[in-house]
Amino acid sequence: MLEWIRDRLRRGPAVPVVRLAGVIVSAPFLGSRGLSIETVAPLLARAFNMRGARAVALAINSPGGSPVQSALIAQRIRLLAREKDLPVIAFVEDVAASGGYWLACAADEIIVDPASIVGSIGVISAGFGFKDLIARLGVERRVHTAGERKSMLDPFREESPEDVERLRRLQAEIHDGFKDWVRERRGSRLSGDEAMLFSGEFWTGRRGLELGLADGLGELRAVLQERYGAKVYLPVVAPRRRLLQRFGLGGSLEQIGSSTLAALEERFHWQRFGL
Repeated sequence: MLEWIRDRLRRGPAVPVVRLAGVIVSAPFLGSRGLSIETVAPLLARAFNMRGARAVALAINSPGGSPVQSALIAQRIRLLAREKDLPVIAFVEDVAASGGYWLACAADEIIVDPASIVGSIGVISAGFGFKDLIARLGVERRVHTAGERKSMLDPFREESPEDVERLRRLQAEIHDGFKDWVRERRGSRLSGDEAMLFSGEFWTGRRGLELGLADGLGELRAVLQERYGAKVYLPVVAPRRRLLQRFGLGGSLEQIGSSTLAALEERFHWQRFGL
């Protein structure tokens, strides 16, 4: 009811803004800003169903993460855009790289800041090896499996060339899917050599514009006011937080510990781009 009253009182057209900020993960931990289809789908539904919406804006600031969740979120954006017949405009803030760029490609148009980071169209897998460490500590590793590949890339054992090769095949398949998505969404706008564009390299927004990874330079409010008028209504569609979460409370010790590990992993994703 309150939203209906606001719709009637405001004078300008509406362009709801969905913020897609954080690492893309399969299951966000307590206190995490992680993005997943579970957390983002309700926001997209609210934005695309907003009465009087002329378009939907995506404010993207993500260094990437899960390729599956990236694909699921992007597919949901395209589904709703077709159902509601609304254009989607992505505005890149600090970074839209890897999975973050996957999300940006779900938009019909990508607007960047000259200093934004875009690209990183590739697949990465990182981990640690603890074999020598547990040997020094006198710890014996005991693993029993049914299936010779079940313990592939066990960090407490010697790395196997066969395991690495299998991982590379998996990464190549995922990379091919990423490349197909970028080709589908960007098409003839891509102007750089594909070997370079899909190498995993990333660029500034200005250079990304030259390569066809973006369509223009600008800032969200200024661009939308220019297109839809100075009185355009830009409601930010954000998740509704529970009362305890607003004060940083709630959750078990196990969840809090997991949240700390998630924060460290998130920090790793951002640091790859110097942020």
